[in-house]
This record gives sequence, C-alpha cells and structure tokens, in this order.
Amino acid sequence: MEKKSASKLEEYFQTAVEKNASDLHLVAGSFPAVRVAGDLIHIGDSPLSGQDLEKMVNALVDDKIKARLISKKDVDFSKDFFGFRFRINLHFQENNLGLTARIILPVPPPEELGFDENIYRLTHLKDGLIIITGPSGCGKSTTLAAMINIINRERRAHIITIEDPIEYTFKEEQCIIEQRLVGYDTRSFAHGLKYALRQDPNVIMVGEMRDLETAQAALTAAETGHLVMSTLHTASAADAISRLVNLFPAHQKEQVQNQISLVLRACVAQQLLPAKGGGMIAARELLINTRAVANLIRRGQYEQIPSIIQTSQKEGMVAMNKAIDKLWQAGEITEKVAENRKRDLETAAVYY
Repeated sequence: MEKKSASKLEEYFQTAVEKNASDLHLVAGSFPAVRVAGDLIHIGDSPLSGQDLEKMVNALVDDKIKARLISKKDVDFSKDFFGFRFRINLHFQENNLGLTARIILPVPPPEELGFDENIYRLTHLKDGLIIITGPSGCGKSTTLAAMINIINRERRAHIITIEDPIEYTFKEEQCIIEQRLVGYDTRSFAHGLKYALRQDPNVIMVGEMRDLETAQAALTAAETGHLVMSTLHTASAADAISRLVNLFPAHQKEQVQNQISLVLRACVAQQLLPAKGGGMIAARELLINTRAVANLIRRGQYEQIPSIIQTSQKEGMVAMNKAIDKLWQAGEITEKVAENRKRDLETAAVYY
C-alpha cells in the first residue's frame, strides 16, 4: 500500500513538472491542483481524501520529519523528483494534512534575473550585512542564490548557508560551500550562525532573520568581518530596517540602531510584476547605506529613508517607482501594470 501511495504522489509531482507549474497543491477535500502562469489548474478527477493524502505523505517523509510535523504542525523540507528540487511544506487544515510544493529550478544567471551593475557590485563586498526583502514568493531566495553563485564564480571564499529548507544547491567553482539545514545539520538559524563564526567563513547566507536570536547573531557576524546575507518579509527597504530594529526589546533600540547603521551595506526590496510576454519579472528598490542613511537609522527616522532613496540615484540607489518605470520603458511590463503598482505604492506611503 505504501508503494502505491508513493507512486501516486510521484504522479502528481511529474504532472507539475510536465505542465511547467510553479507550485503543486494537495489538500484534503479539494482537487489536486498546480499553479501555471499564476493560475490554479485541477489535475485530478476527484477531491483527495484526508486518508489518501496521509498515506502519500507517510510514504514520502522520514521519521524525523514526521516528528517535527506532529510537534510543530508545520514543516518545510526539500526533495528531488524527476531531476527537479521541490521545496515542500506540510501543514494541517481542518485537522487534515495539506501539502504545498514549489518547484525550484536551477539558479538562473544574473542577467536573466535583471541584475544591474549596482546589484552585481554588492557581491564584491567583503563584510557587513545585505538584506533582501519583499513579500512571500517574490523571489528573494532566487536573488540570494544568484548572488552566491557570482561569489562562487569570481572569488576564492568559504561560504556557509543556513537554510530551512535548502532550496538551491550549488556546484563549487572557486569557493568551498557548506549548506546546513536547520533541524538536521544545526538546531536553529541562531545556533548555526553562532557556530559558523568558528568555521572560518567569508560569507554567511541566512535563509531568514525570523527572531531576536538570529538577528543578534547576524549583526555580530557582520560586525566581525564577515559578509552576511539574509532575508526579511517587508514591503520596502525602509520597512526592513524598522522590522529588524523591532525584533529587539525597547531598551536595546538605541544600541541596535547604532549597530545597524554601522554594519548595514545595502537593502534590496523586491516585487514580482506580470511580464508583458507572460511570466513574472522582478522590480527592485535598492537602498545603499550612505552616511545620510546611517544618520537616519541611528536617529530612528526611517520615514525619511524613501526620500533619500529618491534623490540618491548618483550613489547607486533605486526607488521602487523608478524601477517600475524602467521596466515599462524597456517594454518588459505594460503601462497598466506599471500604473497600478505605482498607485499601490502611493497608497502604502499614505499609511507609512
């Protein structure tokens, strides 16, 4: 029975690959579905039963993942099917299992991701903190992976990644690359960061700064001569600074603002927009930590950062509305998409 369940599950993954889907959704009580070019498409003749899905999952995962799922109710991991890596999330809904799997394609080359000279230059930094921010599913992990690949290709360095789950795998070129999976190779992001400092790294990539301990460890690593790259979930670069500070207790606010002002090198805020020819394309806001920006961070005046970005093009900064305009002028997105997204930005600014 377990083999049959595993075979059925593999059929769903194979269908996702054949349809060039971005995601696979298996939810008890619903039709199996894949997301293709932004739309959900049913791929089964009938809804999945909770019992059948549970059998499929049991055939897929090991005892350690099962234990984490039972204790935490959500678990992320990666698995390979048919030459593709899938990032898989297991969760519960209405006391039944749900499975969401995202297809992780090979790391795209930087030119395919629309990297400009300013983003490329960030990979030449030797220390400090780089934050990639944006909503879920906007390609933050892909941007980070492409930056790691540039370093791997152009520098001799020791790179340590701490991830949950591991999405992209890297083929070593000039670098030694160690990829550590939270829950298997290390207890937590913070634990992995703490011990990474004893492993002679040049570059540390942290999948996400989720909590106070991880943020503290990331800032310490950036202070001590390492290049630290990580992600946050915020809408803008200014929001990312505020979110990072707010991870800390109020009595540490002044100290942390001073620390961030010294170690931050850049923040990239990313959004995905519908491309003119189909698919999605990234628009990127870029904040560079100049002396003026550092002063605002120290004083906690984050609301003034967007104005600095708008007026600092010569320093390499790019405002999101300018990034969107550039995509429109290059014929990558339609005028309607550009206008709608810029209107969203103006509305958000009112409530900043």
